[in-house]
Amino acid sequence: MLVLIVGPSGAGKDTLLNVARVRLAGDPRVRFARRDVTRPPSAEEDNRCVSVAEFTAIRDAVGYALWWEAHGLAYGIRNSELVGADVVVCSVSRAILADVAARFRMKVVEITASPEVLAVRLAGRGRESAEDIAARLARQVPIPEGIETVRIVNDGAIEDAAEALVRAIIS
Repeated sequence: MLVLIVGPSGAGKDTLLNVARVRLAGDPRVRFARRDVTRPPSAEEDNRCVSVAEFTAIRDAVGYALWWEAHGLAYGIRNSELVGADVVVCSVSRAILADVAARFRMKVVEITASPEVLAVRLAGRGRESAEDIAARLARQVPIPEGIETVRIVNDGAIEDAAEALVRAIIS
């Protein structure tokens, strides 16, 4: 079973995933997949940074079970990340959900926050210009019809949202 974490930039997906990863560290049923990303590393994310050339070579060799492009970057989940556990948790783009649903058993967890909270968090990261932030806030990628989704609003205490995420992963 894939548990796919989706939501807008700034919703706190990586923060909540980090808490859930610690809480579920001793549970052999659960694995948190690492993504390949074509950008420099970030302290908040558990990603494997790869060059565009390396990403393209892995993709072309069918080394990614899931891959997508967003905001000028390429992201991928290697085939090897999807083995070794009953539940594999992946942070992905909403744009690939229909394709994933056709190939895998999955559950979608959408983590979101109010537009005001998203704007403050994106500005606080210091990675994007004001124009980039506006583009991220304006981006609307709906979850396809028929895909059951657990929705977590991450506007309050991190502990509350993290507990909701852990329940969604193990239920």
